[in-house]
Amino acid sequence: MVLTGAHYIYIIFMIIILITMIMKKESVVPCVIGIFCLGLFYTNSCVGALNGVFNSFVVALNELGGIILIIGIMVALSKALEDNNAIDFMVKPFAKVIKNATSTFFVAGIAMFFMSWFFWPSPACALIGAIFLPIAKRCKLPAVGLAVAINLFGHGLALSTDFIIQGAPSITAGAAGISVQSVMVEGMPLYWVMGIVTIAVAFYMLRKDMKKGMFDEELALTEEVNFESKDIGIKAKISVLVVVIAFILDILGMYYFDLKGGDATALLGGTSVVLLIFVNLLSKPKTCLDNVAKHIIHGFGFAISIFAVIIPIAAFFYLGDAHLTTVFGDVLSKGSQGLLGDLGLALSNAVPFNNVAAAGVETVVGAITGLDGSGFSGMSLAGSLALVFGNAIQANIAVLTALGQIAAIWVGGGCLVPWSLIAAAAICGVNPIELAKRNFIPVMTGLVVTTIVAMFLI
Repeated sequence: MVLTGAHYIYIIFMIIILITMIMKKESVVPCVIGIFCLGLFYTNSCVGALNGVFNSFVVALNELGGIILIIGIMVALSKALEDNNAIDFMVKPFAKVIKNATSTFFVAGIAMFFMSWFFWPSPACALIGAIFLPIAKRCKLPAVGLAVAINLFGHGLALSTDFIIQGAPSITAGAAGISVQSVMVEGMPLYWVMGIVTIAVAFYMLRKDMKKGMFDEELALTEEVNFESKDIGIKAKISVLVVVIAFILDILGMYYFDLKGGDATALLGGTSVVLLIFVNLLSKPKTCLDNVAKHIIHGFGFAISIFAVIIPIAAFFYLGDAHLTTVFGDVLSKGSQGLLGDLGLALSNAVPFNNVAAAGVETVVGAITGLDGSGFSGMSLAGSLALVFGNAIQANIAVLTALGQIAAIWVGGGCLVPWSLIAAAAICGVNPIELAKRNFIPVMTGLVVTTIVAMFLI
């Protein structure tokens, strides 16, 4: 396959985008210029190039629209449950099994993990943090310890797996040209290796510092806290019961009817919309209409704030696959496998490449793309590179995709970049920079071990 000018344009802008991310700058402008340049090459017209920019955004929005909707709906539902104190009732049983700092760390983390799977980490962070902070004080767990637990279990493990909402794997899988299901299944060993290693190292370091007396002054000032939940009425209890039963039925339905990917997301989203109306109708019947609208505005506003900059970035990387023909028409030469596919074949013929190099580069690039503090903005690049490397050495593209997804999320999704740690740090009253420093060694250790495991799986 002979590389054309379009291939070189794509390579140049991929490098520019990567450099932009390393410099901790937004990469929207380079992506838009890259799309425009590809449009000029294929259409020989400014009008055609401008049309291509907009049409590529439409393609990206079509690909990501379902994810944006489900996240918005889930956040809206979590807000409705928060307003009637149902969230407090959901977490209250955990307090009965919490006896010391160790159980506080892991119970808070596990609660955050499952809440993040269904309601997304950011809204779950505020809820779990507010409820467990008094428990942490009572059990002599330092505030930074609770922040680490919430952060690593939520913004790390839950967000990097994202098996319920499937936002992260949908983005990477779309850029890699493979199914969402394959990324989740093939990447399963990597997800758990990363989570177990990182959290274990973080907890070991925390306990070690506690034994050294690093937090004695803070713990000495902590008064005995008698944890009392907010006033929880029968309506909140009914809301929780109905929501739990509905989600369990959804999971059973996904298994029984073999619903995957978009179908599974649609079932979850439709159920959540009905639950949103039910919770508001049960809590405040007279203001139900206004409250549902208010919660939907809140949820969709949150979702758009997350994905606004991802759409133009994803638009550029989607052009590396079959989406190019959707935007500019049938412009690929005969025998072409798409820009990224062609680059992969060229790379395999020109450069000695192996599993070690592919896994190492995938992790490094994924981590670099996370430096912008989003975690999501660089996942399209991670998926695209996985496709390139997989074609170059005939490796497992799904495993490489999962590896890049893990690196991008654990670094940029809220575990290492200080400005993405603000939610967990603020709710626990700790410095986000200190939290980032405490997470650094555990996350880097996890990435190294996970990358080594990936070398044997691809």
